[in-house]
Order: sequence, then structure tokens, then C-alpha cells
Amino acid sequence: MKLLHFTIIKLTIFLIIGILLSHYFSISLYQSAILTILLCIGLAIIYFISKPLFTKNVWFGIMAFLTMISIGILVVNIHDHRNFKNHYSHSNNFENGNPSFITLKITDRLKSNNYNDRYVADILKIDGLESVGLAILNINNDSISKPINVDNVLIIESKLYPLTDPLNPSQFNYKAFLENKNIYSQLYTNYQSLYIVSQEKSSVFGLADAFRAAINKRLKQYNFGANELSIINALILGQRKEISNEIYDDYKKAGAIHILAVSGLHVGIILLFLNFFFKPIEFFKNGHIYKITLIILCLWSFAIVAGLSASVTRAATMFSLVAIGMNLKRPVNTLNILAISAFILLLIKPSFLYDVGFQLSYMAVIGIVTFYPYFYRLFKPKYWVFDKIWQAFVVSIAAQFGILPISFFYFHQFPGLFLLSNVVIIPILGIILGYGITLIGLALLGLLPNFVATFYGNIISWMNNFFKWISQQEVFYFKDITFNLLEVITSYFIVLAIYQFYKAKSFKNISYILATIILFQGVQIYLKQKHKTANEFIIFHKSRQTLIGLHQGETLKFHHNLTDFNKSQNQLISNFTTDNNISTIKEDSIQSIYTFNNEKILVIDSLGIYNVSSFKPEYILLRNSPRVNLDRVLDSLNPKLIIADGSNYKSYLRRWKSTCEKQKTPFHQTSEKGAFILK
Repeated sequence: MKLLHFTIIKLTIFLIIGILLSHYFSISLYQSAILTILLCIGLAIIYFISKPLFTKNVWFGIMAFLTMISIGILVVNIHDHRNFKNHYSHSNNFENGNPSFITLKITDRLKSNNYNDRYVADILKIDGLESVGLAILNINNDSISKPINVDNVLIIESKLYPLTDPLNPSQFNYKAFLENKNIYSQLYTNYQSLYIVSQEKSSVFGLADAFRAAINKRLKQYNFGANELSIINALILGQRKEISNEIYDDYKKAGAIHILAVSGLHVGIILLFLNFFFKPIEFFKNGHIYKITLIILCLWSFAIVAGLSASVTRAATMFSLVAIGMNLKRPVNTLNILAISAFILLLIKPSFLYDVGFQLSYMAVIGIVTFYPYFYRLFKPKYWVFDKIWQAFVVSIAAQFGILPISFFYFHQFPGLFLLSNVVIIPILGIILGYGITLIGLALLGLLPNFVATFYGNIISWMNNFFKWISQQEVFYFKDITFNLLEVITSYFIVLAIYQFYKAKSFKNISYILATIILFQGVQIYLKQKHKTANEFIIFHKSRQTLIGLHQGETLKFHHNLTDFNKSQNQLISNFTTDNNISTIKEDSIQSIYTFNNEKILVIDSLGIYNVSSFKPEYILLRNSPRVNLDRVLDSLNPKLIIADGSNYKSYLRRWKSTCEKQKTPFHQTSEKGAFILK
């Protein structure tokens, strides 16, 4: 492929390989640093040997790529906060779980849940000793809550609670999600117990937060509804915390969720506006230099105000490079610029690679850049209006080639009316953004007329209602799509083969398409057979309930005592059935005895009744806090393992655990160790 002729693209690919290797293999900071130094020395030696010969040296290329892989591993270790000597994970308080007096600084506000206001906090001191590290701060929300802002310094008394692994199979791994952001613990307190040491704004993030607060204070003086205000915050300020679940679901089902995340689409529109606005500066001496500087300053100021998320940081980096190319009158290769921006960002923050928004942003742009020119040439409308509609249509289709496989993998859904959503909204999104930015500027200056604000609120309300109507067309919304990582990889092979065919229509390229389709079908057959032969007995963890699953092939039989069992709305059930391609779900009541692979599982419920005369079970499940003498149960039945699910009282669990430790019988508590699975 000609793409691989660009050196920066090849270097970026090998940097990504290094970052991925560090995720799956444990290599220390010291080892990766020594390895990188040795490879750099080797690279320099090969370069100086081959330079006088004026010939390409294959060993130089191999050494360069190995060096880049090693750099990828090294940057991950450098950015891993746990490699800092004074990181809180090395403190005794983190290991023994004792309460401590913790001084911390708020770095970001998260969306509140039903119980807590949530923040990202940078730990400064633990019991007076200097410390570093990020944690999630949960403050119990009540009627006397105090305003906590970014850059506030607080003192609280709390334990450092380590993050827990998912308790059920196919559950979202929140621990891994936070660890990719260098967050390794949670803190809990309430507003009565915390003490605010400082409210001074000391960082650009604090100033940006204050600026957003000032904007919202001004906008609240006008007749914007809560939903309209939350969409304005998302579209222009990059803050989605206040969006209601209902509105968010409407945009998601309509295939327009990307509109709510400030990304390349938004930053590209702003670049076009800035390029036009600063054009008169070109008439001054060295004007193009001043123009580039001002554009880049404005782009990054906007990125900071929008919160420097992975998508907006990527967009600001990429369009800063585009702005330089545009104004220096240099040819701009978009894929080269994409690679440069990814290279820079991954060196600065390698964890971006695992950010779903980051992946979707890059794949969408790659899809548009590669496929848009070919699709657009298929039809050329005569009239300007139809041409713009056709462009929006083609952009949406081209983007899907880039993002569809990973969208299936992460979200397991496909909004069938995404074309209608994008064809209607994308052509006018620039107007909506420009109007919104102007409106905010007038509001801050105190010059915003009420009728201008009302009209903009009506536009946002119309957009919300439009996406709500689309989301209600359930027949076009496909969900619970099973898609494996192998299917993602082979899908992109098909996309690459199609791209090659569009570039050069030949028998060889048709053969590539057929070969990749056969490969994809082979993966499908393998996964189908794997799902058909699945055989599992699962005791899920569910608070205050018992949920037992018998998974055989594409059938899952649930034994439960749930009063509100709903296959589609229960996240635990829908996640498991989607990941395992389960087509049939059955229900039954909880039995007293189960037999699985010639092993017996005895269930003892709240009645505490069991029969020991007929058999000896290998496993015993305790549910609904049975009042039994566990010592006697262990002596009479001698099981291999005791299992206690989420339906039991905590006091009972502590007593049973202690008894099992004395009797040297393994004890599996689902609230600590997760679901119990027999295969």
C-alpha cells in the first residue's frame, strides 16, 4: 500500500504496537529505559555505517521500528503514576485500608449519580506526608451540599478504596477504564465532614471551569430550558454532564451522538471561521505567521474550555497542523497529518489509545478521507442545495466504513436512520455552532437580546425533538449485535480490500476482497461453533437477589427470584446474552439441587433445611441468609467449596468467611470475588 510509504505513518503504527505490548506484558520502567537506550545506540551506529554508502539498509529500518516499539513501551511506563515513589498506592494506608486525613485538589467534575456528587481529585498529602496520584472522590449529596469547583483544595478523612474488578462476566470493566486514566482508588465522604482549604484558581483547567460557570450563569438569565442549556454546553463547551439520560438515548438511537462530543467536526468548522476572520492580517508584513499563531491560540483556548477530552485534543492537534499547511501554502496530506497528530498525542498521553472517542474520531476521519472522493464522484448534482445534501450523505457513508466495526464491538448496536440524522443536521451544524458562539459572546458582554436567545433555544428544542422522533422509530434501531475482536480485525481487512479495489479495479484486487470475505466467514464459523459448544453453570452476583444461569450453546436458562425480571432492560442479562450470542432465554424457579458435569451443587436458602443422607455435594450455595450452623454443615457434608451470593446479610458473610478459614474450606463470596463459574 502507498500509505505505508510515508515514514510518519509507519513510525506511528510501531509506536502503537509498543503501547499495546506494554498493556499485555509486564516490563518495568528501568528495563524499558535500558532497552530504549541500547536500541537508540544501535540505530545510531547503523546510520553512521550506512550513510557513507548512500544505500538503503534494511537493518536500519528494522532497528528503527524496534526502537519505536521500545519507545512506545517506555512512554507508557513514564506516564504510569504508580512508577512514582510517592504514589499513594505504595502507602501503608492503601494496603491496610485504614482511614486517613487526605489533602486533595479537585481536577475535574464528573456526572453525579443518585447517591453521590463525583469528582476527579489529585491527592496531595496523606496524614501530612507528601503524596501523588488521582482518585475518584464521592461526596454524598444532601440538602446542605456546598459548591465544589475545579482547583478547590480539600481535607477529608477517608479510606482509600482500591478499584474492584467486574463482578459478573461481560460486565463493563470500570476498573480498567479508570486505570487507563491513572485512577486507582475511590474516596467517600459527605459535605459536613470536608474542609475547604483553598478556592484559588491555580491551573488553566480551573480557569476554564470558572469561565464555563460564568457563561452558564449568564445563559440562565434567559428562558432556556434545562434540556436546551445542557445541549448548548455539550455542543460548544464540551460538557455533557448535565444531559439527561432520555436526551442522550435519543441522540444515540438516532446515530447523532457524535454531535454532542466536541471533536473534529466542531473544531474544523471553527478553523474555517477563524481562517476567514483573521484573513485581513495577511496584508501585514509576516502576516501569515501572526495569523497562524492566532488561529492556533484560539483553537487550543477552545480545546481547554471544552475540557481537553481525547477527541477535542486530537482535533485541536490535527487542525493546528492543517492551519499551518493552509497558511504556508503547502500541500496538505490529511492522512499524514492524522499520523503526526496521533504520534504527538500518544507520546504525550499513551492512554489515549484506549479511549473509545479517540479511536472513533481517527477511524471516522480515515474513512472519510479514503472513501469520500470515490463515493462523491459516483454522482454530481447540478444544483448547490442538492450538492450539499449529497456531500452530507457521502460523508456519513464514508465515515461508517471507518467506525462501523468498532461501533459494533463497543456498543453492539446500529442506528438505521443515521443517514437521515446526518443529512439533516450536518449541513446546518456550522450555523448552529456559529450562532451559539456568537450568542455566548453577546451574553458575556451583556448585549444579548431576549428574542435572539429565544430563537436559538427554539432551534435546539427543534433539534432535540427531531432526534426524539427518529429514536422512536424502533424498527430501524438494531441492538444486541454480537461482534468479537476477531470480527473487528477481519472487517477492516475487508474495508482495506474494498479501498484497494476502488483505487485500481483489477482481478488481483477482486481476489483480495473475496479472500477477506472468506476469512471473515471463517471467523464467523469458528465463533458460531465456539458459542454452540459453550457449557457453563454461573452463579451471578446481584445485590439482595439470587440469579443462577445455565448456559448451554445459544440457550441460557435463568433460575431466579426476581420480581421485575426484564431481559432487555436488565444490563447484567443483556450484556451476557449479547457477548455470548445467546438467542434463547428461559426462566425457572431456584432449585434445591443442581447437577453439572457430574458434580452436585446444594442450595441452602433462608429456611436452612438440607438433607445429608442421600448424597455429598461438591459445592454449597448459601442464599437469603440461612440460619445454619456452618461448622456442622462442613463436618457433615465436607464440600469442596462454599459459595455465598449477593442475597445474604454482610454480618452473615463475615461469620461464614471466618468459619471457612478455621475449617480450611475455600469460601467464594460473589460480592468480593465476582460470579462463580463452573465450566
